[in-house]
Amino acid sequence: MTSVLDIIEKGTTYLESKGIDEARRNMQLLVTHQLGCSKVELYMQFDRLMAEDELTPLREKLKRRGNGEPLQHILGSVEFYRRDYKTDARALIPRPETEELASIILSLDLPPSLNLLDMGTGSGVLGLTLAAELGGKCHCATLADVSHDALALAEENKNLLGLGRVELLWSDLFSKLEDRKYHLIVANLPYISDADEQTLSSEVQRDPPLALFGGKDGLDILREFINQAPLHLHPGGIIALEIGYDQAEAVETMLSDNEFIDIKTHNDLSGVARFPVAKLPGTPPPTDQAEDSEESKGSEELQADTNQQTHSADYS
Repeated sequence: MTSVLDIIEKGTTYLESKGIDEARRNMQLLVTHQLGCSKVELYMQFDRLMAEDELTPLREKLKRRGNGEPLQHILGSVEFYRRDYKTDARALIPRPETEELASIILSLDLPPSLNLLDMGTGSGVLGLTLAAELGGKCHCATLADVSHDALALAEENKNLLGLGRVELLWSDLFSKLEDRKYHLIVANLPYISDADEQTLSSEVQRDPPLALFGGKDGLDILREFINQAPLHLHPGGIIALEIGYDQAEAVETMLSDNEFIDIKTHNDLSGVARFPVAKLPGTPPPTDQAEDSEESKGSEELQADTNQQTHSADYS
Protein backbone atom coordinates (compact mmCIF):
# COMPACT_ATOMS: atom_id res chain seq x y z
CA MET A 1 0.00 0.00 0.00
CA THR A 2 1.03 3.60 -0.60
CA SER A 3 0.80 6.55 1.81
CA VAL A 4 -1.45 9.55 1.27
CA LEU A 5 1.60 11.81 0.86
CA ASP A 6 3.15 9.53 -1.77
CA ILE A 7 -0.14 9.47 -3.68
CA ILE A 8 -0.29 13.28 -3.62
CA GLU A 9 3.30 13.58 -4.85
CA LYS A 10 2.85 11.08 -7.68
CA GLY A 11 -0.50 12.51 -8.69
CA THR A 12 0.91 16.04 -8.73
CA THR A 13 3.73 14.95 -11.02
CA TYR A 14 1.24 13.27 -13.36
CA LEU A 15 -1.01 16.35 -13.55
CA GLU A 16 1.99 18.61 -14.16
CA SER A 17 3.00 16.36 -17.06
CA LYS A 18 -0.50 16.91 -18.49
CA GLY A 19 -0.18 20.70 -18.25
CA ILE A 20 -2.76 21.12 -15.46
CA ASP A 21 -2.44 24.42 -13.60
CA GLU A 22 -2.18 24.26 -9.80
CA ALA A 23 -1.49 20.54 -10.07
CA ARG A 24 -0.77 19.97 -6.36
CA ARG A 25 -3.92 21.79 -5.24
CA ASN A 26 -5.94 19.75 -7.73
CA MET A 27 -4.46 16.50 -6.44
CA GLN A 28 -5.06 17.45 -2.82
CA LEU A 29 -8.70 18.19 -3.57
CA LEU A 30 -9.12 14.89 -5.40
CA VAL A 31 -7.68 13.03 -2.40
CA THR A 32 -9.78 14.92 0.17
CA HIS A 33 -12.87 14.17 -1.92
CA GLN A 34 -11.97 10.47 -2.07
CA LEU A 35 -11.27 10.27 1.68
CA GLY A 36 -14.19 12.48 2.67
CA CYS A 37 -12.03 14.75 4.76
CA SER A 38 -11.11 18.44 4.94
CA LYS A 39 -7.80 19.84 3.76
CA VAL A 40 -6.68 20.29 7.36
CA GLU A 41 -7.60 16.68 8.13
CA LEU A 42 -5.68 15.60 5.03
CA TYR A 43 -2.44 17.09 6.40
CA MET A 44 -2.89 14.97 9.52
CA GLN A 45 -3.22 11.80 7.42
CA PHE A 46 -0.10 12.10 5.23
CA ASP A 47 1.34 8.87 6.69
CA ARG A 48 -1.93 6.97 6.36
CA LEU A 49 -1.84 4.06 3.92
CA MET A 50 -4.51 4.03 1.22
CA ALA A 51 -6.27 0.75 0.45
CA GLU A 52 -6.80 -0.47 -3.09
CA ASP A 53 -10.56 0.14 -2.89
CA GLU A 54 -9.72 3.82 -2.27
CA LEU A 55 -7.03 4.02 -4.92
CA THR A 56 -9.05 2.57 -7.79
CA PRO A 57 -11.71 5.33 -7.94
CA LEU A 58 -9.03 7.95 -7.22
CA ARG A 59 -6.99 6.78 -10.23
CA GLU A 60 -10.09 7.12 -12.41
CA LYS A 61 -10.72 10.68 -11.20
CA LEU A 62 -7.04 11.52 -11.70
CA LYS A 63 -7.18 10.24 -15.27
CA ARG A 64 -10.26 12.35 -15.98
CA ARG A 65 -8.52 15.43 -14.60
CA GLY A 66 -5.40 14.72 -16.65
CA ASN A 67 -7.62 14.55 -19.75
CA GLY A 68 -8.79 18.08 -19.07
CA GLU A 69 -12.15 17.45 -17.43
CA PRO A 70 -12.83 20.34 -15.05
CA LEU A 71 -12.09 19.58 -11.41
CA GLN A 72 -15.49 20.96 -10.41
CA HIS A 73 -17.25 18.43 -12.65
CA ILE A 74 -15.26 15.57 -11.15
CA LEU A 75 -15.97 16.68 -7.58
CA GLY A 76 -19.58 17.59 -8.42
CA SER A 77 -19.50 20.77 -6.38
CA VAL A 78 -17.98 24.22 -6.16
CA GLU A 79 -17.61 26.67 -3.29
CA PHE A 80 -19.13 30.07 -4.04
CA TYR A 81 -19.41 32.84 -1.49
CA ARG A 82 -18.83 30.42 1.43
CA ARG A 83 -21.52 27.98 0.27
CA ASP A 84 -21.24 24.70 -1.61
CA TYR A 85 -23.23 24.36 -4.83
CA LYS A 86 -23.72 21.47 -7.20
CA THR A 87 -22.04 21.90 -10.56
CA ASP A 88 -21.81 19.76 -13.67
CA ALA A 89 -21.84 19.97 -17.46
CA ARG A 90 -25.39 21.37 -17.53
CA ALA A 91 -24.23 24.94 -16.81
CA LEU A 92 -21.23 27.25 -16.74
CA ILE A 93 -18.80 26.53 -13.91
CA PRO A 94 -19.02 29.45 -11.45
CA ARG A 95 -15.89 31.59 -11.55
CA PRO A 96 -14.24 33.55 -8.72
CA GLU A 97 -14.90 36.79 -10.62
CA THR A 98 -18.63 36.29 -10.17
CA GLU A 99 -18.10 36.18 -6.41
CA GLU A 100 -16.64 39.67 -6.79
CA LEU A 101 -19.83 40.77 -8.57
CA ALA A 102 -21.89 39.41 -5.67
CA SER A 103 -19.80 41.44 -3.21
CA ILE A 104 -20.24 44.61 -5.28
CA ILE A 105 -24.01 44.14 -5.46
CA LEU A 106 -24.30 43.52 -1.72
CA SER A 107 -22.37 46.73 -1.03
CA LEU A 108 -24.89 48.85 -2.98
CA ASP A 109 -27.58 51.02 -1.42
CA LEU A 110 -30.47 48.64 -2.08
CA PRO A 111 -34.17 49.12 -1.24
CA PRO A 112 -35.27 47.68 2.13
CA SER A 113 -37.50 45.19 0.29
CA LEU A 114 -36.70 44.26 -3.28
CA ASN A 115 -37.65 41.95 -6.12
CA LEU A 116 -34.58 40.41 -7.74
CA LEU A 117 -34.07 38.95 -11.22
CA ASP A 118 -31.04 36.85 -12.12
CA MET A 119 -31.11 36.65 -15.91
CA GLY A 120 -29.15 33.79 -17.47
CA THR A 121 -28.88 32.19 -14.04
CA GLY A 122 -27.07 29.02 -15.12
CA SER A 123 -26.47 26.92 -11.99
CA GLY A 124 -28.17 29.65 -9.98
CA VAL A 125 -25.20 30.55 -7.79
CA LEU A 126 -25.40 34.34 -8.22
CA GLY A 127 -29.14 34.75 -7.69
CA LEU A 128 -29.26 32.19 -4.88
CA THR A 129 -26.28 33.74 -3.13
CA LEU A 130 -27.86 37.19 -3.27
CA ALA A 131 -31.21 35.85 -2.02
CA ALA A 132 -29.48 34.07 0.86
CA GLU A 133 -27.29 37.02 1.80
CA LEU A 134 -30.11 39.56 1.58
CA GLY A 135 -32.42 37.39 3.65
CA GLY A 136 -35.69 39.15 4.46
CA LYS A 137 -34.61 42.13 2.37
CA CYS A 138 -35.21 40.00 -0.73
CA HIS A 139 -38.98 39.97 -1.21
CA CYS A 140 -38.77 37.56 -4.14
CA ALA A 141 -36.05 36.24 -6.46
CA THR A 142 -36.64 35.08 -10.03
CA LEU A 143 -33.96 32.93 -11.67
CA ALA A 144 -34.41 32.81 -15.46
CA ASP A 145 -32.57 30.93 -18.17
CA VAL A 146 -33.08 29.71 -21.73
CA SER A 147 -31.57 26.31 -20.87
CA HIS A 148 -33.83 23.71 -19.31
CA ASP A 149 -30.77 21.76 -18.18
CA ALA A 150 -29.34 24.78 -16.37
CA LEU A 151 -32.67 25.46 -14.67
CA ALA A 152 -32.81 21.86 -13.44
CA LEU A 153 -29.38 22.32 -11.85
CA ALA A 154 -30.43 25.67 -10.36
CA GLU A 155 -33.49 23.94 -8.88
CA GLU A 156 -31.23 21.38 -7.21
CA ASN A 157 -29.10 24.16 -5.76
CA LYS A 158 -32.16 26.03 -4.51
CA ASN A 159 -33.30 22.89 -2.72
CA LEU A 160 -29.79 22.32 -1.40
CA LEU A 161 -29.83 25.75 0.25
CA GLY A 162 -33.45 25.38 1.38
CA LEU A 163 -34.44 28.81 0.09
CA GLY A 164 -38.04 29.98 -0.24
CA ARG A 165 -39.29 32.95 -2.27
CA VAL A 166 -37.24 31.77 -5.24
CA GLU A 167 -38.91 31.18 -8.62
CA LEU A 168 -37.23 29.38 -11.51
CA LEU A 169 -38.47 30.32 -14.96
CA TRP A 170 -37.63 29.35 -18.53
CA SER A 171 -37.32 32.53 -20.57
CA ASP A 172 -35.40 33.66 -23.64
CA LEU A 173 -34.21 36.91 -22.05
CA PHE A 174 -37.45 38.72 -21.07
CA SER A 175 -39.79 36.77 -23.38
CA LYS A 176 -41.74 35.12 -20.54
CA LEU A 177 -41.55 37.99 -18.07
CA GLU A 178 -44.23 40.08 -19.79
CA ASP A 179 -44.91 43.20 -17.68
CA ARG A 180 -42.97 42.16 -14.58
CA LYS A 181 -40.72 44.76 -12.97
CA TYR A 182 -37.82 44.38 -10.56
CA HIS A 183 -35.78 46.56 -8.24
CA LEU A 184 -32.55 44.74 -9.10
CA ILE A 185 -31.55 42.80 -12.23
CA VAL A 186 -28.24 40.94 -12.30
CA ALA A 187 -26.81 39.05 -15.25
CA ASN A 188 -23.74 37.11 -16.28
CA LEU A 189 -24.73 36.51 -19.88
CA PRO A 190 -22.64 34.97 -22.70
CA TYR A 191 -20.08 37.55 -23.83
CA ILE A 192 -17.30 35.66 -25.62
CA SER A 193 -16.92 36.57 -29.29
CA ASP A 194 -17.00 33.89 -31.96
CA ALA A 195 -13.44 34.81 -32.91
CA ASP A 196 -12.17 34.03 -29.41
CA GLU A 197 -13.48 30.46 -29.39
CA GLN A 198 -10.13 29.00 -30.40
CA THR A 199 -8.31 30.87 -27.62
CA LEU A 200 -10.33 29.25 -24.82
CA SER A 201 -8.77 26.69 -22.53
CA SER A 202 -9.83 23.08 -22.90
CA GLU A 203 -11.68 23.34 -19.59
CA VAL A 204 -13.73 26.38 -20.62
CA GLN A 205 -14.58 24.65 -23.89
CA ARG A 206 -16.35 21.98 -21.82
CA ASP A 207 -18.88 24.55 -20.63
CA PRO A 208 -22.15 24.63 -22.61
CA PRO A 209 -21.66 26.78 -25.75
CA LEU A 210 -25.04 28.38 -25.04
CA ALA A 211 -23.51 29.87 -21.88
CA LEU A 212 -20.36 31.17 -23.55
CA PHE A 213 -20.78 32.80 -26.93
CA GLY A 214 -22.37 36.16 -27.66
CA GLY A 215 -21.99 36.48 -31.43
CA LYS A 216 -19.44 38.14 -33.67
CA ASP A 217 -18.37 40.79 -31.15
CA GLY A 218 -19.60 38.96 -28.06
CA LEU A 219 -22.23 41.63 -27.42
CA ASP A 220 -25.29 40.35 -29.30
CA ILE A 221 -27.07 39.00 -26.22
CA LEU A 222 -25.96 41.82 -23.94
CA ARG A 223 -27.14 44.38 -26.50
CA GLU A 224 -30.64 42.88 -26.67
CA PHE A 225 -30.76 42.44 -22.90
CA ILE A 226 -29.82 46.06 -22.15
CA ASN A 227 -32.33 47.33 -24.73
CA GLN A 228 -35.15 45.43 -22.99
CA ALA A 229 -34.08 45.82 -19.36
CA PRO A 230 -35.57 49.32 -18.72
CA LEU A 231 -39.07 47.93 -19.37
CA HIS A 232 -38.56 45.49 -16.50
CA LEU A 233 -37.02 47.78 -13.90
CA HIS A 234 -38.84 50.01 -11.43
CA PRO A 235 -37.81 53.70 -11.40
CA GLY A 236 -34.49 53.83 -9.60
CA GLY A 237 -33.96 50.14 -10.37
CA ILE A 238 -30.42 48.82 -10.54
CA ILE A 239 -28.72 46.66 -13.15
CA ALA A 240 -25.43 44.84 -12.44
CA LEU A 241 -23.51 42.83 -15.04
CA GLU A 242 -20.41 40.77 -15.66
CA ILE A 243 -18.80 41.39 -19.07
CA GLY A 244 -15.71 40.58 -21.13
CA TYR A 245 -12.28 42.10 -20.53
CA ASP A 246 -12.53 44.56 -23.45
CA GLN A 247 -16.25 45.41 -23.44
CA ALA A 248 -16.61 48.10 -20.77
CA GLU A 249 -16.70 51.12 -23.08
CA ALA A 250 -19.22 49.53 -25.46
CA VAL A 251 -21.49 48.35 -22.62
CA GLU A 252 -21.39 51.73 -20.89
CA THR A 253 -22.49 53.33 -24.16
CA MET A 254 -25.39 50.87 -24.46
CA LEU A 255 -26.47 51.65 -20.91
CA SER A 256 -26.32 55.38 -21.51
CA ASP A 257 -28.27 55.06 -24.78
CA ASN A 258 -31.02 53.26 -22.85
CA GLU A 259 -31.42 56.06 -20.29
CA PHE A 260 -29.42 54.44 -17.48
CA ILE A 261 -27.61 56.84 -15.15
CA ASP A 262 -24.87 56.62 -12.50
CA ILE A 263 -23.01 54.18 -14.73
CA LYS A 264 -19.84 52.77 -13.19
CA THR A 265 -17.79 49.76 -14.25
CA HIS A 266 -15.97 48.16 -11.33
CA ASN A 267 -12.63 46.41 -11.77
CA ASP A 268 -12.08 42.79 -10.86
CA LEU A 269 -9.15 41.78 -8.65
CA SER A 270 -6.90 41.67 -11.72
CA GLY A 271 -7.66 45.31 -12.53
CA VAL A 272 -9.92 44.48 -15.50
CA ALA A 273 -13.05 46.62 -15.97
CA ARG A 274 -15.50 43.77 -15.51
CA PHE A 275 -18.70 44.74 -13.64
CA PRO A 276 -20.92 47.56 -14.96
CA VAL A 277 -23.51 48.85 -12.49
CA ALA A 278 -26.15 51.44 -13.41
CA LYS A 279 -29.67 52.51 -12.50
CA LEU A 280 -32.76 54.06 -13.98
CA PRO A 281 -33.78 57.59 -12.97
CA GLY A 282 -36.45 57.92 -10.31
CA THR A 283 -37.27 56.56 -6.87
CA PRO A 284 -38.08 52.88 -6.30
CA PRO A 285 -41.71 52.31 -5.22
CA PRO A 286 -42.35 50.50 -1.94
CA THR A 287 -43.17 46.82 -2.22
CA ASP A 288 -46.93 46.34 -2.29
CA GLN A 289 -47.96 45.16 1.16
CA ALA A 290 -50.94 43.12 -0.01
CA GLU A 291 -48.78 41.35 -2.57
CA ASP A 292 -46.16 40.80 0.09
CA SER A 293 -48.67 39.17 2.40
CA GLU A 294 -50.00 36.85 -0.29
CA GLU A 295 -46.52 35.87 -1.50
CA SER A 296 -45.35 35.36 2.07
CA LYS A 297 -48.09 32.79 2.54
CA GLY A 298 -47.09 31.01 -0.65
CA SER A 299 -43.39 31.18 0.16
CA GLU A 300 -43.97 29.63 3.59
CA GLU A 301 -45.61 26.66 1.88
CA LEU A 302 -42.77 26.52 -0.63
CA GLN A 303 -40.22 26.74 2.19
CA ALA A 304 -41.88 23.83 4.00
CA ASP A 305 -41.78 21.72 0.84
CA THR A 306 -38.17 22.69 0.17
CA ASN A 307 -37.06 21.90 3.72
CA GLN A 308 -38.73 18.51 3.49
CA GLN A 309 -36.90 17.76 0.24
CA THR A 310 -33.59 19.01 1.64
CA HIS A 311 -33.82 16.96 4.83
CA SER A 312 -34.73 13.78 2.93
CA ALA A 313 -31.88 14.08 0.40
CA ASP A 314 -28.33 12.80 0.87
CA TYR A 315 -25.85 15.40 -0.40
CA SER A 316 -22.73 13.78 1.07
